[in-house]
Amino acid sequence: MSVGTVHGVGLGPGAQDLLSVRADRLVRGARHVAYFRKAGRPGQARRIVEGMLRADVVEHAMEYPVTTEIPLGDPRYNACLSRFYASWTEQLAKLVREGEDVVVLCEGDPFFYGSFMHLYTRLVEAGGNAGPAPVPVAVVPGITGMSGAWTACGAPMTWGDDVLTVLTATLPEADLARRIRDTDALVVMKIGRNLAKLRRAVIAAGREGEAWLVEHAAMAEQRVTPLAEAEAVTPYFSILLIHGQGRRP
Repeated sequence: MSVGTVHGVGLGPGAQDLLSVRADRLVRGARHVAYFRKAGRPGQARRIVEGMLRADVVEHAMEYPVTTEIPLGDPRYNACLSRFYASWTEQLAKLVREGEDVVVLCEGDPFFYGSFMHLYTRLVEAGGNAGPAPVPVAVVPGITGMSGAWTACGAPMTWGDDVLTVLTATLPEADLARRIRDTDALVVMKIGRNLAKLRRAVIAAGREGEAWLVEHAAMAEQRVTPLAEAEAVTPYFSILLIHGQGRRP
């Protein structure tokens, strides 16, 4: 019996017309489609492909067992997610070994801060929980959320020899301030509930006047706001930017 493939498909920042031709073809032709979501929510990846899936598609909603209920530093957090990824690795591997192809929908790019990476490493490791041999996996790159964000700002992100630093707002405040101070251009992701901490770090680095907050980049509800004017609460789909001002002709 032939073996299928797990396709990790990058959907880009949020608009269907920003999918690659290959991603569009795979999504529209998939018999099995899997995607991550928070329990009780439709999921951003699933929302992006609304109206694209074939009529007889089989959907596999991979619902996170935990998101913000347990602190990131708590050992229970990693243990809970590890079991979750191991379970879905086995389920996807079973489908593939039965000859089915599975498209896993990935927001942005599959290899850039994405949940798919945790499936990918387990699927390709021989002797893992997925079975005695690696499972065929193909990855389709996508436009990253940060690319969508700086495009929304309408300004070039890096010039000449500018150094671009990408951070997550989950880092300790002192680390954020140090790295923000030391870079030319900046992207901060995973802001969520960390906006107040991030704002303090930007101010401590002396760069509040340069910072922009982009919410829902490339989506209908897109909004670009100077950080100094941003509200206290911001959606998870937000990215902070500081544009480089380096060498140019």
